[in-house]
Amino acid sequence: MADDRTDTNPIDAAFARLDSALSRLDAVVARRLEAEAEPDDRDAELALMDEDRARLAAALDAASAHLADVEATTGLVGQRLDRAIQTVQGVLGRA
Repeated sequence: MADDRTDTNPIDAAFARLDSALSRLDAVVARRLEAEAEPDDRDAELALMDEDRARLAAALDAASAHLADVEATTGLVGQRLDRAIQTVQGVLGRA
């Protein structure tokens, strides 16, 4: 019987080493899959950031155009007010 235990110990040890190696392999595969998934996440995030940047650039362009229109209108209104004030002053000066 002592010989039987001697024969099973190397087999048990081999199974233990095999189980340990398979566990390490599973862990490596899991880490590899996670690492491969991360660039996709980064790529998706970069794509979203590019879309946001394009949207913000378009909004900035629209706001700049609106500001230019407002400034032009403000200048025209200022000129009209100046003429109206001069007209009123002229009428009051004649009176």
